Amino acid sequence: MKKKTVLTGGVFDILHYGHISFLKKAKSLGDYLVIAIESDANVKRLKGEGRPIHSQEQRKEILESLGFVDEVLILKDVMHDPDYLDLVSKVHPSIIAVTAGDPILAKKQDHAKKVGAKVIEIPKIKVDSTSKIAKLLEIE
Repeated sequence: MKKKTVLTGGVFDILHYGHISFLKKAKSLGDYLVIAIESDANVKRLKGEGRPIHSQEQRKEILESLGFVDEVLILKDVMHDPDYLDLVSKVHPSIIAVTAGDPILAKKQDHAKKVGAKVIEIPKIKVDSTSKIAKLLEIE
């Protein structure tokens, strides 16, 4: 029996309820959940000094400890469109799970189309983001 692979990605720095809810919904879309996480260098570039709070290895281990997560990949420090397409081609998912309102949804739909996958948007739930939690904890 062929497994239905679901691919998703993100930073997942301070794991919170919104992450868990999103990842459980992503897993429910298939049989095998692959998470691509941003490298430390890219998180620092995206989020600023003091981030990530957890190293890429720590974030990978934390995510792998969740029983419903099957595989975690760490992305290269600099990723361009062909790199993402290469990743999608190698993973060959049936589904790419994204958060509703994803700013690069069109790119993800294009990559999905090229490998015969479909993109499914998962609605956001109202919880504090990692950035807001970090500010509340005065983590710079």
